[in-house]
Amino acid sequence: MRTARRYLAREIYRSSTVVLVALLGLFTFFALIEELDSVGTKFTLLNLFYIQALALPTRLYDLLPIGLLIGAILALAGLAQRNELVILRVSGVSGIKLLTMLWLVTIPLVAGAFLLSEVITPAAEMKTSEANMTLLGRSDGSRLSSGYWFKEADGQGGTRVINILQLRSSGEVADVTLYEFNEGQELQSMSQAKSGRFTAGSLVLSELTETVIDANAVSALADAQTPTAPVTRLETHASRTLRTSLTPERLIARILTPERMAILDLADYIDYLRDNQLQTDRQVVALWRKMAYPFTLLVMITIAAPIGFMQTRRGGVGSKVFIGILLGVGFFMLNQLALNLGMLSKWPPWVTALVPNLGALGIALAALILMENQHNVRRFNRAHWPWSKSAA
Repeated sequence: MRTARRYLAREIYRSSTVVLVALLGLFTFFALIEELDSVGTKFTLLNLFYIQALALPTRLYDLLPIGLLIGAILALAGLAQRNELVILRVSGVSGIKLLTMLWLVTIPLVAGAFLLSEVITPAAEMKTSEANMTLLGRSDGSRLSSGYWFKEADGQGGTRVINILQLRSSGEVADVTLYEFNEGQELQSMSQAKSGRFTAGSLVLSELTETVIDANAVSALADAQTPTAPVTRLETHASRTLRTSLTPERLIARILTPERMAILDLADYIDYLRDNQLQTDRQVVALWRKMAYPFTLLVMITIAAPIGFMQTRRGGVGSKVFIGILLGVGFFMLNQLALNLGMLSKWPPWVTALVPNLGALGIALAALILMENQHNVRRFNRAHWPWSKSAA
């Protein structure tokens, strides 16, 4: 069986690679065509190629499940057309055994997808976001045109809002604006710093200009009279150390959309949002979907198994491959629909992440078992419904 498994792996890997290269080329070509209008004196064609190259890992991550499905169907259809699946059947390989072999073949792909998801894609997404902002003046992920915004408690009952215009790869920041509010959500001060760096739970701001608002400013301005004393004062500091829950990792996490973050970074960012009483719905759903992603690859290979077994009994390889592709695309669309409905209807995150996969897996297994036992099903029908004999 080891020889058969290696042969199956070689065929599936080769077909899936061809399909993925074709899909990547197609989607990259469409993206290039879409962005050609942006090419000019500042944004050159070389810059466009650079951004599209950075987008390849993310595109591969999105296309891997459907590419695996189409590649596996093509490989199994080719084996059926050459009667090689018949040889496996004669040698004692049942449908469930074939499915187990296909699952084992998928394990290296799952490991590669995990590496792509946790290491390569987050790094590429961060570079893409910064390149889009620098070259196109367009923000992606959680970046606004005014920079990145963070909210947290100051540890004394008040709240602070931090605006960072630039994040650097070394974890340092530049053009920082700090807004500090008291318990009554009244602005106490606004500070602007040219740069900052993180050290052991603190943010050290350099070249700081602070505008301090007097505690009695509201009452002084309430009577529409000219205040007798200034309600604000301007202070400059060479540096200021600010205790904060922000870290370089959380700053980097802010650049990425939740679906592109590594699992550990996403979990840490969810804790940060909860600690500061911010919305976490999208992040929690993204965490569940990332954990379910390897399971999605197994579901795709399971869908391919009954399609491959169909080729051993009937002709029409092309039509059955086309049906399998439609099923895979339909599953992908159903998965996205479940995500959107789950977000709108406030479904539990595990429902939106797992129910479409479990449903597709159950249907594929049922189809495989029915095809494996179709002769027994036919005999059962003839015994209990005699009128079905003529139809058979």
